[in-house]
Amino acid sequence: METAAVTYGSEMWEGRRIGENGVISHIPINSTRKGETEMAISPRVLLAAVAFLAVLELALVSANFKDQCNITWGPQNAEFSEGGEHLKLSLVNKSSGAMVTTLKSFIFGSVSTRIMLVKGNSAGTVTTYYTSSTGNFSLHDEIDFEFLGNSSGDPYTLHTNVFADGVGAREIQFKPWFDPTADYHNYTILWNPCMIVWYVDSFPIRVFRNYTGLPFPTRRPMYAYSSIWNADDWATQGGRVKADWTQAPFSAEYRDLDLQTCECADGSSDDACADSCASSKYAVEPRCELTDKEKRQMKALQLGYTIYNYCDKARTEAAKNPATADPVPPECDLDDKQDQGQY
Repeated sequence: METAAVTYGSEMWEGRRIGENGVISHIPINSTRKGETEMAISPRVLLAAVAFLAVLELALVSANFKDQCNITWGPQNAEFSEGGEHLKLSLVNKSSGAMVTTLKSFIFGSVSTRIMLVKGNSAGTVTTYYTSSTGNFSLHDEIDFEFLGNSSGDPYTLHTNVFADGVGAREIQFKPWFDPTADYHNYTILWNPCMIVWYVDSFPIRVFRNYTGLPFPTRRPMYAYSSIWNADDWATQGGRVKADWTQAPFSAEYRDLDLQTCECADGSSDDACADSCASSKYAVEPRCELTDKEKRQMKALQLGYTIYNYCDKARTEAAKNPATADPVPPECDLDDKQDQGQY
C-alpha cells in the first residue's frame, strides 16, 4: 500500500487530490499543471480549513463534561475546568491513569469530542474515546477510537476497532495526516441500525456495516468513555518501546463534548431501551450510506494513511496458508461488493 509521507512541523509532504470520479492523484506542494486553475494547498492552509469546519459544526451543540460524565477511575488524575467544558486526563505512573464515563447509556446516535493528545514522548500510553456496553463481556458491544503513543517526533497510531456480540478483532489503524498533539481535533462515532462511521475532523475514515446474519450492535445500551492508561507492554512497536516515566505525568486534553443520542430511561432494561430507541429519530429512516463526496474522502485517507487492516491481514494469511488460516471475515468481501455496487 502506498503511504504519503508525514513530517510533523514541516511543509514538505505530498498533497492529494480527489477527482470527481474518485481517482486519487498525487501533487507535489506548490505545483501546478497547465490548463488547471486548482492549486495545491499547503498543509497549514488545509489544516486551518479543517479546523474551521470542525469549529463551525461543534459550535451548534456541545455538552458539558462535568454535567454529563462521572469520573469512574483515577479521580485525582481527572481535572474539569472552564465550568466543565474542558477535561484533562493524566497518566501519572504505571497503575494510575483516569477515566470518565457518561451518566446516561444510549442506543444509536453520535458521540463527539475534540482531543489534544499527549505531547512529546508518549510511548507506552493509550488515550481513548470509545463506547461500550456493560455486563457480560463475552457478549459485549464496543466502538473504539484509541490513540497509541510513540517516541518523540514519531507519529501516533490511530487505532479503530468494533466488537459486536463479543466478536472483535476488527482493527484498522491509521497514521494521522496532522499532528494530534499540537491542537484539538474532532473525533466522532456515528452509530445507527445500518452502519457505524468513524470521523476525524468531519472526514470519514472507516465504515462498519450491518449485514444480514452478521454480528452488529443494535440491542445493548452503551456508555461513552474517555480515558488514558498505561499499555507499554504492547502499545508502542509491540511493546519494544516502553514509557519513559521520568516524563510523567502524561496528559491528554478534551473539550466540546457533543452527545446526540437516544438515551435510555433511568432504570429501564436493555430490551426496553432497545425497543424505545428502535423508533427514535436516530433509527427511523437512518442514514445508511455515505455521500459520494464522503466516499471519495474516505478512499483517499484509507489509501494514504492506513497502516493495518484486519481484512488485508486475513487475506494475506489465507493466501499463505490456505489449509490452516482462519477464514476471512465475511464482511470483508461484502464491503468490497458494497463499494462496487454489487450488494
